[in-house]
Amino acid sequence: MRNKMNRREFIRTTAGTTACLGLAGLAGYLEQTSLLAAETEPGNMPARKLGRTGHKVSLFSLGGESTVEKSSMRDEAVTIIERALDLGVNYIDTSPQYGRGGSEINIGRVMAGRRHEVFLASKSHYRTYDGTMRLLEESLKRLQTDYLDLYQMHNVRVDDDLNRALDKGGALEAMESLKSEKVIRHIGITGHKDPEVLIRGIEEFDFDTILLSLNAGDIHYKPFQTELLQKALDKNMGVIAMKVTAVNRIFRDEGITSMREALGYCLSFPVSTAIVGISNVGQVEENVDIARNFKPFSAARLAELESYVQPYQEEANIFKLNW
Repeated sequence: MRNKMNRREFIRTTAGTTACLGLAGLAGYLEQTSLLAAETEPGNMPARKLGRTGHKVSLFSLGGESTVEKSSMRDEAVTIIERALDLGVNYIDTSPQYGRGGSEINIGRVMAGRRHEVFLASKSHYRTYDGTMRLLEESLKRLQTDYLDLYQMHNVRVDDDLNRALDKGGALEAMESLKSEKVIRHIGITGHKDPEVLIRGIEEFDFDTILLSLNAGDIHYKPFQTELLQKALDKNMGVIAMKVTAVNRIFRDEGITSMREALGYCLSFPVSTAIVGISNVGQVEENVDIARNFKPFSAARLAELESYVQPYQEEANIFKLNW
């Protein structure tokens, strides 16, 4: 049998959660989070606002890892991307680091003919002005486009990442210049290591979006769903969830057993969308079906799922501990 523990017990025993939303706060946010479209015909999917960007994004969005990043699986990757767009996915997230550019190349093959259907996001792992400018130019060529809807600081782990990016001649200076030239439309920050670093980041720079880790193990160690999520919402930022399955480590016979539980957990929080890496077309179709039929889980249901993951929470939080 799957172990059960009350969510309040988790919060009391988890360090750093004194500023958490809590059950009442979470319930209040769930009531305010509206699905702006509920059509289930092909090409339509429930959507939420991406913060102050003004865009509406599909609940389930396509991540640029897994099969999509593999140069050796070009045809399979293109099929996955095409099928996702056909089913109403309108947000794609990638990075030049995924597959050493393979992800952007595969996505670019589809963008050559369907760019207008997608809110396209990529990233810079460089912290300098020159490095970011060079990387953006390379990304645009691979993606076969002349602009990005969102350009993000990738994998912000420690304070030094922020310090270098914020300094004169840093990455954020480059991004502001690119935004003023309309080469990029919005600026974001991403991270899955330490929520405290990201809190500092969004306090010191006016990012439009944040890409953060969120799954049923998050509450047990350095949670992203408490103070960081609250601050991002207070700033009207678009919030994108990642690490939904902790690279499939979330699944256990005695724990989270289905994608419906894993993705439903994330979408029950006030996030704009959740990105998922996809291995095959069947997974695209499953996630689209989950999004189309999604109804927010109750606080009790969220607590139940968290209790299932508690015995193996280190696996669910591996990117915080070891990456």
